[in-house]
Amino acid sequence: MALLAFIYYHLEEEHMTEYTDAYFEGERPLFAEHDATISGTVFGEGESPLKESRNIQLKDSIFKWKYPLWYSQHVVADHTTFETMSRSGIWYTHDITIRNSALQAPKLFRRSSHIRLDHVHFADASETMWTCDDIRLTNVQVNGDYFGKDSKNIYLDHVNLVGNYCFDGAQNVEVHNSTFIAKDAFWNCDNVTIYDSTLDGEYLAWNTKHLTLVNCTITSDQGLCYVDHLTMKNCRLLQTDLAFEYSAHIDADITSTITSVKNPLSGRIQAQGIDTLIMDVTKIDPAQTEIVTAAPVGERKTA
Repeated sequence: MALLAFIYYHLEEEHMTEYTDAYFEGERPLFAEHDATISGTVFGEGESPLKESRNIQLKDSIFKWKYPLWYSQHVVADHTTFETMSRSGIWYTHDITIRNSALQAPKLFRRSSHIRLDHVHFADASETMWTCDDIRLTNVQVNGDYFGKDSKNIYLDHVNLVGNYCFDGAQNVEVHNSTFIAKDAFWNCDNVTIYDSTLDGEYLAWNTKHLTLVNCTITSDQGLCYVDHLTMKNCRLLQTDLAFEYSAHIDADITSTITSVKNPLSGRIQAQGIDTLIMDVTKIDPAQTEIVTAAPVGERKTA
C-alpha cells in the first residue's frame, strides 16, 4: 500500500499544471483551476482570479485585487503577498496553509475552515477570520479590530495581536506564549484557555464562560466581569480595578496585589493583596465568595 501511495503521489505530481513568472488580469482568469503550481506570478486588477480552485500551490506570488480565493480547497501559499485591494480575499475556502507571507488586506477570512498560518503578518486584519472553524496560527502578527469573531476550534502560539474586540463570540480557544493589546478581548466566548501570555486592555472577557488563565500577566480596567467559571493559576493583575464584578464560580490564584475587586458572585479569590474590596450586600451575597490575601485588605466598601 505504501508503494502504491508513493507511485500515485508522483503520478499526481506529473500532472500538475505549472505557471511561472506569469501575469494575469481581468475577471476570473484561472477560474476552477486545479492541480496547479503557481510561482513568481502576479494577479493584477480583476476579481476572483482563483475562485473554485482545487489543489493549488502558490509561491513568491502577489494578489493585487479582490476575492482571490473564494470556494477553494487544498491551497498552500508560501512567500505570497495579499495587497491592500485583495480585500475579502479568502471566503468559503477549506484547507488552506499560508507561510512566510504578508497579508495587507482586511476581511481576508470568512466562513472558511482548516486554516493553518505560520510566520504571517496581517497589516490590516480588520474584520478578519470571522465565522471560521479549525484554525491554527503560529508566529503570527495581527493588527486590526474585530479579529476572529464567532470562530471556533482555535489554536494560537506566539501570536501578537494589536486591535480591539478580538475573538468576540469564539469557542474552544487555546492560546500559548502570546500578547494581546486589545479592548473588549474575548467577549461572549465559551471554553477559552490561555497560557503564558500577556493581556492588556480594558473590559477583558465579559460574558465569557469557562475561561482559564495560566501564568498570565493582565492589565485591565474593569476586567474579568460577568464571567461564569473563571479559573486563574499563577497570574498577575497589574493596575486592574473593579475586577470580577458579577463573575461566578471563580477559582483565582493571583500573585500580585489587585487594585480593586467589586461584587464577585461566588468562588475563591486568593491574592497577595487587595487595595479596595467592594462587597455590596444589596447586590450580592458576600458569603458566597472566599477572599484570601497575604496582606490585609487596604479598604473595604459596601457600595
